[in-house]
Amino acid sequence: MDNHSSALVTRHAGLDARIADESRRPSPDAIVIASLKKQKLKIKEALARL
Repeated sequence: MDNHSSALVTRHAGLDARIADESRRPSPDAIVIASLKKQKLKIKEALARL
């Protein structure tokens, strides 16, 4: 795995953690979660193209 794909995998995992953290809050922000999920999907698509 090269540096670029490693960085993407790391960012993807970080977004997963942020989504989980936001979801556990007493009053999760749906807009923030949706934004994080969109970012995560873009990274997943970038990884698929590699």
